[in-house]
Amino acid sequence: MPPPQLVTQTTYAELVDRCASAAFGASFPQNGVFIPKTIKGRRYWYFQSPSSEGRTQKYVGPETPELLKQIDQHKNARDDERERRALVSTIVRSLGLPRPNPQIANVTAALAKAGVFRLRAVLVGTVAYQTYSAMLGIKLPVSIQQTGDVDIAQFANVSAAVGDRTSPILDILKEVDKTFAPVPTIHKGHVTSYAAKGGLRVDFLTPNEGRDTDKPQPLQALQTDAQPLRYLNFLIYEPEPAVVLHDAGIYVTVPAPHRYAVHKLIISRLRSEGVPKRDKDIQQVEALLEFLWQKRPYELKSAWEEAYGKGKEWRRHLIEGMSELTPRVRDGVLKVIDRRRDFIPGLDLTFNNTPPRYDFDRHVITFAGNSMGGSVQCEITSEALNDLVREHGRDQKRQIEIFIENRSAIEKLARTKYLSFPIEEPGSVLIK
Repeated sequence: MPPPQLVTQTTYAELVDRCASAAFGASFPQNGVFIPKTIKGRRYWYFQSPSSEGRTQKYVGPETPELLKQIDQHKNARDDERERRALVSTIVRSLGLPRPNPQIANVTAALAKAGVFRLRAVLVGTVAYQTYSAMLGIKLPVSIQQTGDVDIAQFANVSAAVGDRTSPILDILKEVDKTFAPVPTIHKGHVTSYAAKGGLRVDFLTPNEGRDTDKPQPLQALQTDAQPLRYLNFLIYEPEPAVVLHDAGIYVTVPAPHRYAVHKLIISRLRSEGVPKRDKDIQQVEALLEFLWQKRPYELKSAWEEAYGKGKEWRRHLIEGMSELTPRVRDGVLKVIDRRRDFIPGLDLTFNNTPPRYDFDRHVITFAGNSMGGSVQCEITSEALNDLVREHGRDQKRQIEIFIENRSAIEKLARTKYLSFPIEEPGSVLIK
């Protein structure tokens, strides 16, 4: 039996802290000094160290209590690589997780070591999704965690403002696999993707916050260009630290899980029907939302309301995306955001005249309904059935007969309550 969710999450939190300290210590040698700068009213920290050309400065990050603690502990940090490996193994075993693809993990590690995430880039896509199992303490389906791509996103203005740079991305990738090469684009002189023999691909993305364009935008801090994408700004706003469960752990930054789920709900509508990536989007959304509506309803509601308030196109994609979900998950989200089922245009409850069944434990008659291709459990209590026909004290056989005699009226009641009343239990409706 796996350990309780809290134990796994506590172990993971310790791993995140240790990996953060290790990544911080590896980035800044002992012969330098941390110095603050105030820019537009906010304090940022830089690391100044001697070099053959004088003194160099490396961007550290905006001042936070966590960063000040890391700076304070920097000189006393010790190598705990063995302990971190043990924590990674514990988490992988406890949740029964597969190890990440070694090639993808090695690329992610190289990007992390080069400072990509220190310079406020964000790991997105399926590799980011793989980190949520440990972060949330749940086992997400393995089939929707497979990928051959590493996706990195960054705000272009942030990239220009940090005042620091990594080595050229191609140089970093070639240290992992010499076959990496730029992927040609229609925009000469611009590179947003790199591919290695065997199919592994690394893509760089940036939010498209102005007029629609496919022209690559420069990410100065990463010395590469990036493909502009609509809706990406919502995804990578206020990202969270995470660890890729490889070797002693790879410290990265990923989108918050609730933002990831809502964003995937939107972009699933931008892909053509039948495209495998669309099906994968919906499956990832389903798995995350099943957890979020039950365990993190406030974060989910906040992300939904933020996206829903961004305009007509955002609202249309959100609602259409909801129509793709199974009734249980869709209802769970609707309950969290305080909407009724008729909020979704075209949603209905239909019946196929399936045989009713009497539940002796709960004294209800169950009958099946269907909503947008998903099964809905419909029920009516014995008391409600008796009140409906003004006939009391009959046995179960007679109640089944009464149900069949009045089936049309009962199904009409179920449909009305299902669509128009507040949601009581996701994926079902009960006439009391």
